[in-house]
Formats: sequence, C-alpha cells, structure tokens
Amino acid sequence: MPRAGQRPRLVEVAERAGVSLATASRALAGRDGVSTEVADRIRLIAQELGYVANPYARTLAGGARSTVGLVVHQVDDPYFAEIAAGVIQLAAEEGLLVQICQSGRDPAYELRQLRHLIAQRVGVILISGSGFDDPGVEAEARAELAAFQEHGGRVAAIGRHALGVDAVLPDNEAGGHALAAHLLDLGHRHIAVAAGSAGLTTVADRLAGVRSALRERGLSPADLAVVHGDFTRDGGRAATERILNEHPRTTAIVALNDAMAMGVLSTLRSRRVPVPARISVVGFDDVSVAADLAPSLTTIRLPLTEMGRTALVLALRPRAARPRRRATGHLLVVRDSTGPAPTT
Repeated sequence: MPRAGQRPRLVEVAERAGVSLATASRALAGRDGVSTEVADRIRLIAQELGYVANPYARTLAGGARSTVGLVVHQVDDPYFAEIAAGVIQLAAEEGLLVQICQSGRDPAYELRQLRHLIAQRVGVILISGSGFDDPGVEAEARAELAAFQEHGGRVAAIGRHALGVDAVLPDNEAGGHALAAHLLDLGHRHIAVAAGSAGLTTVADRLAGVRSALRERGLSPADLAVVHGDFTRDGGRAATERILNEHPRTTAIVALNDAMAMGVLSTLRSRRVPVPARISVVGFDDVSVAADLAPSLTTIRLPLTEMGRTALVLALRPRAARPRRRATGHLLVVRDSTGPAPTT
C-alpha cells in the first residue's frame, strides 16, 4: 500500500491485482493482450488506490494530445451545450477530438471524471461550471490538475475561481446587478430570487449583484425572498411554487440562470399567472432558446460559444507563470417577460 501522502505507483496496482507490471501497464494504457475481465479489475483497483501519476507521463511520452476532455455540470442544459459547441468548433479547426463528461454538480463525481480523463491520456482538460464556496471541496481536484500540468498537460476552466488554472470568468455579479436594476427601474419592489444550490460560487456572485442593486436604491437586501433549489428547469419550477405560496406579494422573479427561468415561466403558465402583467421574470445567460420562449425572456447575455473557444485557446497556449483570467462582459437583453410593476 502507498504511504500516507505518497502518490501510489504502478507496481502497487500490479501487486494488488496479482498481475505483472507489464500487464498492469497494458491494461491501464488500453492496449491489447489483456482480457476484458482482468483489465476491468486492474482499472478498478487503480481507481480505488487513486493511481493517476503515470498516465501523465505516458501522455507526454506518447504525444497523446489529440483529445480534449471537457467536463460540464449538465450536458442537456443549453448553457453547457453552447459552451461545448465553441470548444468543438475550435477543436475541429485544430484537428482535435472532444470527449464530454458530466459531473452533475457533484465535486466527488467531478474528481472521478478528471481522473478518468487523465487515465485516458487526454492532452487538454477543460472544466465548465460553477465552483464551490468552500475551497476545501475543490482541493483534490486542484491538486490533480496541478500534477497534470506539471507533467505537461493543459488545463483551463470556465466559471471557476479556485482551481489555480487559466479561467474564463462570466460577469456574474455585474449581470445580477443589471437584472435587479432593470426591475427596480420598472417599479418592482417585491422581488424574489429563484436561486440555484447554495454553495455554488455562480449563485453567490449573481445573488451578490442583485443585492448590491437593492442597496444602491436604499432597499434592504434582507427583504429579498431567496429560494434555493437545483440549478435546473425543475429547480425553477419548485422554487416558483414556493415563491407563490410563501411570498404572494412578489411582482418579479429573478431566476439565476435561464434553465431555472424556463421552469419559472412553466409554473406561472400552469398557475395562470400572467407574465409580465402580474409577475415579471428575468433569467441569466441568454441561451439560444431564450428569445423563442413565450413570452420571450429578458436575460443577461453571455457570449457562451465564444467562452468555450476562449477556454480552449488559453489551454493550448504555453503555460504562464500565473493563471490567466479572461472576463466575458455582459449585456442586458430586454424582451417580453418584463414590464412595469402592477399598480394594485
């Protein structure tokens, strides 16, 4: 067994599996000459031991840089789909393939995905999706990525603060401020937020922007009704039910991403609440379908496809002495889902 604090070696995987060093190496490299049953057992043992060091070296030695590993929170969310499109576009131009993994916003599963990609000898890893408020949650992922980079791997992130890698950072706080200011300009004072899971930095940053706009107008952020839930369409539906039941005076709902906003609009429609005559709704991201919703969605536009391209551009450049940061900017897009606050 490896000693505490020591990264396990291939020989320890081989000993645990009861095979030769050569057999263990062939199995983990995906080469012929090892039965499926034995190879699966060796890979399972390697995963249990946390063996990931030698694949870094094999990546460099073998020049296996033709694959980009992209880890996203949720593959069926249009936000991540459009980012992935940008990555795939540039990868095709560069003669690279893209392998997409889903983390489900679970840091432990995300770590497993990272280790899987490293074991598959990808040359580039991109991570897209919110980080977590607690830096300790991402400590292991940060360490894995640092080791990957030390052995020549390339890494970049989208929307992550604490991984210690090049990053594309959405304009989350400023965008949240712009949404709230728009609603306040329309006369809304009873505003609720359909927020994603507490603990996500994206949620915290966008919510901070909403609260700062309230403070600027002399309003108390304590009066803001915030309902946390899954950062998904279903999460938006559940949050809206709670808002309608627990905060009946609400005249505007800020959904902290467009997926949640779709759930908000769906619930309001099923409850026969007119939008925006009774309740205005805003989202965040401006995914491609936002303009086609009924009513069309007022939201913050982020350059999603370009964010994916920029992340890969950063990853393909030689590593800098310090992690590079690229801000996205933002644009408030006003559509039919917002209107003046009702007078009664």
